Amino acid sequence: MRIVIVGAGEVGYHVAKSLSTEGHGITVIEEDEERALKVDNELDVITIRGNGSRPSVLEEAGVVAGCSVDILVACTNRDEVNIMACWIAKRAGVKRVISRARGLEYTDSPTWARDLGIDVMSSPERSVSRQIIELLTVSSAVETAELLEGVAGIYAFPIALKSPLAGASLKQLRVRYPHVTAIIVYVKRNGKGFVPYGDNILQEGDLCFTVTRKDQVWKLEEVFTGKKSTPLRRVFIIGGGKLGFQVAHRLESQYRNVDIHLVDHNKEKCERIATELQRTLVLCGDGADETLLRQEGIEEADGLVTATESDEANILLGVVGKALGAKKTIAVVRKQMYMRLDNYISVDSMVNPNQALASVIMSYVRYPSGAGTLSLLDKVDAEMLEAHLPAGSSLSGLSLAEMNLPKGMLFALVRRGREVFVPIGNTILHEGDLVTIFASSEMMPLAVEKLGVK
Repeated sequence: MRIVIVGAGEVGYHVAKSLSTEGHGITVIEEDEERALKVDNELDVITIRGNGSRPSVLEEAGVVAGCSVDILVACTNRDEVNIMACWIAKRAGVKRVISRARGLEYTDSPTWARDLGIDVMSSPERSVSRQIIELLTVSSAVETAELLEGVAGIYAFPIALKSPLAGASLKQLRVRYPHVTAIIVYVKRNGKGFVPYGDNILQEGDLCFTVTRKDQVWKLEEVFTGKKSTPLRRVFIIGGGKLGFQVAHRLESQYRNVDIHLVDHNKEKCERIATELQRTLVLCGDGADETLLRQEGIEEADGLVTATESDEANILLGVVGKALGAKKTIAVVRKQMYMRLDNYISVDSMVNPNQALASVIMSYVRYPSGAGTLSLLDKVDAEMLEAHLPAGSSLSGLSLAEMNLPKGMLFALVRRGREVFVPIGNTILHEGDLVTIFASSEMMPLAVEKLGVK
């Protein structure tokens, strides 16, 4: 396919790199010379310098009336550039246009996108706020992502000291816990990772990425860590931007008895937020002010979310909050390089809005029919794909044992009607099953081919 990407920031660069590797013809538009030079030097794509909302720049990229461009993705940090680029591209005949929207009002309803002719308009803040709430709720999980429209999820749990899982093989787990719907799809051990198989022995300290139904996550947490999450009582949020506001709003909606403190240094922003939130105590001050945090009871906080616009500040504030006694700290980090520092800093979890947006974009680019939903798991260089088994699929009617799946690929969950279960060797897949596949980034194209998803 011919694809034009407007914006070569963290999201645009990652999407361009992935799609060019898959053999698509990619053109990247970027007006910042440093970013454009990075794309020129590191990626096998065409680079156009300029503002992606200008018709002359888009024309240079091949976006003209009657063009053969299949998809345009606009993912700059400026909504007006993204929307205008998509508007022009759609009228030039580009088949599918995808826009990033930083302003949440653009995605409050489908009206904006529909009226502008934009096929997909995505604000990652909503999905990331859900992820943060889940991390706060399941306190032992260091990473999580929704699956099967919220019915299930993937949770990364460490195997605690004296956990009954330590020393057990995956085969033994099925025997010990026959009523737990869960499967370990990836294990990180001593800085390295692998897709586990039946004979692999788990060890204390392993970080296990586990797929399970949400109604079973509490049982799973107790098995891994020997303890259950306690109800949330107090949460601090530093940063009153779009994401910080979304987290506070969701906490108010989902929990009646949580004491919520939101700290931001901007007085006007604090005054506005205070009128829009009902039960959140909004404090105008410095999130790094130890006296302020202690006065408000940071040492009794079940969670601290650092959601300013600065990655560096969020990491540092998370470290400070942990030192002051916050039970769990979650930092919002947009640069992929910082996401790989989790083993070296005392922050419990890091979430990346850019990664969430990249997942949405990659889903719609790879599966324009809407047949698949993709989750990119950057920390383990792997992907989760949800897709219905289409009519005529070569896998329909086969058991998992008959498929001879290669290493690095496995079926994690199957949803058939109202039933959600972990498939085993003699499980036979049926046409229409909603399956969740885990695979390394290199193996996912093969998995898609086997499924017959388009």
